[in-house]
Amino acid sequence: MNDAALPEPATTEADFALIQRIIPHRFPFLLVDRVRAIVPGASAVGIKNVTANEPHFQGHFPGLPIMPGVTIIEAMAQTAGVLVGITLGLENKGALVYFMSIERGKFRRKVVPGDVLELHVRVLRGGARVWRFEGRGMVGPDLAAEAEFTAMIDFRRD
Repeated sequence: MNDAALPEPATTEADFALIQRIIPHRFPFLLVDRVRAIVPGASAVGIKNVTANEPHFQGHFPGLPIMPGVTIIEAMAQTAGVLVGITLGLENKGALVYFMSIERGKFRRKVVPGDVLELHVRVLRGGARVWRFEGRGMVGPDLAAEAEFTAMIDFRRD
């Protein structure tokens, strides 16, 4: 079989460098280290290695560092942004993703330094500009947070 006849494999994983080519977030607000199991137009799993030196732990809470729930949902949204970027080929395009709504947000378990937070996102409705997602933040087998959210893609940066 001729290798030239094989279709190019779809991107199923985004390393840190590719994430930065898709979404504009940077330290200290880039909350996803890697995205794996990408199924374009359908789902992805973001990975956040939670470390004690993250800025939000200085005040949330001194002596008892807990990752803020809204930060977990933001990490879900960043994972969704990478999924949309891969789906629509937005690498190096400067597109932005904005929250439109967050619904059914629930927090079930503390996320603390040393945890590996997996951000499972699934497309509920996709389109060119407006997307709806279901997200779950998992630490091992435990559900830490869940939410549904809607986001709008802005293809132009003004």
